[in-house]
Formats: sequence, C-alpha cells, structure tokens
Amino acid sequence: MANHASAVKRNRQRIKRTARNRAHKSALRTELKAARGAITGGAANAAVEVREATSALDKAASRGTIPARRASRLKGRLAAALHRASKKAA
Repeated sequence: MANHASAVKRNRQRIKRTARNRAHKSALRTELKAARGAITGGAANAAVEVREATSALDKAASRGTIPARRASRLKGRLAAALHRASKKAA
C-alpha cells in the first residue's frame, strides 16, 4: 500500500492508464483479426479492412499504447499479405 499522497495518486493514475491501454489494445486486436480474416477469406472489402486496421495501429502508436516500431511492422505485414492475396486472386 502507498505510504504518501503522491504515491496514492500515482497508483490511481496507473490503474486508469492500464485500463485505457487494455481497452485500446483489445480494440486493436479486433481490428487486426478482422483485417486478417478479410485477407484470408478473399473478401472484396479486404483493402478497406486493412486501411482501418492501419489507422487503428497508427492511433495506438501515437497514444503510446504500443511501440511505433511494432505498429510499423504490423502495418507492413498486413500490406504484404494483402498484396499476396490480391496477386493470387488475379
């Protein structure tokens, strides 16, 4: 247990920040799952799903929820998968 006021406040801030980051990460994972599913399923809206997932990754990185390099890596992998899938379909 915290022993002084500033430690109590920091603990409150930590709890709020953790909950916020957890919600953002959960929403981000949902977006990524939808994009990957659209790519593998050959959906016509796969490009739209990838664009939305890319936007979600950028937002998460700008908020500091995930590292910028991880966001960049995931965006590149999504784009590459979409490219492969579109080549295969054509």
